[in-house]
Amino acid sequence: MKRRDFLTSASVGAAASTIAMPAIAQTAPEIRWRLQSAFPKTLDTVYTAGEAFSKYVAEATDGKFQIQVFAAGEIVGSFQTLDAVTNNTVEMSHTVSSYFVGKDPTFALGAIIPFGMNTRQMNAWLYEGGGNELLNEFYSKYNVFALPASSTGTQMGGWFRKEIKTVADLQGLKMRIAGLAGEVMTKLGVVPQQIPAGEIYPALERGTIDAAEWVGPYDDEKLGLQKVAPFYYYPGWWEGGTTHHYFINKAKWDELPKAYKTIIQSASESTNLKTQAKYDARNPGALRRLVGSGAQLRPYSQDIMDAAFKASNELYDSLSTSNADFKKVYDSYRAFRNEEYLWFQVAEFAFDNFMIRARSKT
Repeated sequence: MKRRDFLTSASVGAAASTIAMPAIAQTAPEIRWRLQSAFPKTLDTVYTAGEAFSKYVAEATDGKFQIQVFAAGEIVGSFQTLDAVTNNTVEMSHTVSSYFVGKDPTFALGAIIPFGMNTRQMNAWLYEGGGNELLNEFYSKYNVFALPASSTGTQMGGWFRKEIKTVADLQGLKMRIAGLAGEVMTKLGVVPQQIPAGEIYPALERGTIDAAEWVGPYDDEKLGLQKVAPFYYYPGWWEGGTTHHYFINKAKWDELPKAYKTIIQSASESTNLKTQAKYDARNPGALRRLVGSGAQLRPYSQDIMDAAFKASNELYDSLSTSNADFKKVYDSYRAFRNEEYLWFQVAEFAFDNFMIRARSKT
């Protein structure tokens, strides 16, 4: 090829590339959404999942898809996030579906139920066991499409102003506890209260409530609950592996280009993984500090665990009889959980049990 012909061909090719780029860019529309978090900024591990999600989406779309994150209460409160998404007050939220069991107990199955699955098992059900598809079939009744957003791992069993040894000790206690766990606690004699994170400390300090559960050592330390309720119980049998979700207005989700949907799904998987990693990395040190500052660790007695387990299963049987949506999702959930524990009993539990006993030797 002659030099002149080569330069001409190269020029045409460069021009074609220059012309094609704007055409490609036009397939990626500029979108502005608002994300209402159910969490305050002080709870940096879980709140920042929303910010990490927003950053991921913006960078993956060269800034064309911007999602502004608002802390709890900046647009609506923690317990109004579902309605805000349903009504398109905001396009999406980062929330806990069990906050909305007052609307339908099926919402609890998207987050956690008492004596449910741990985080790994829950993720397996959601991603590979058909769980998220079943949930979205239910959520669609509220104009919502949901994706797993973050995980906490097994939570602690709450802070009490006095020591609790038997079911009788629970009688009449006022406790901040959400979701179906509140209904189970009612069967054990507790008076459940639903209170946002920022109001837990003053309620305990004033004696308005006698006990409160939140998350685990890292988040609980930030709330300073050990100063007003020294007895710290474990395990949080009502939250063996809590999942938070991004609730997205379904009409807005359906409008998105396929590429944007893929980016959102990838971003949600990233924040779900990394939030759990943050909790696992930060909880050990926080637990040491809490005990060092006066928290008194106590395991729930076998009496309380057995009574709570019995009450939980009675509740699920009752709900399955009266609520077709709950039964459909719970039947899948329960079958998957039981199979998972068959496997975890063989390998995971045996290994973890040995390593816990051997820890002092390393």
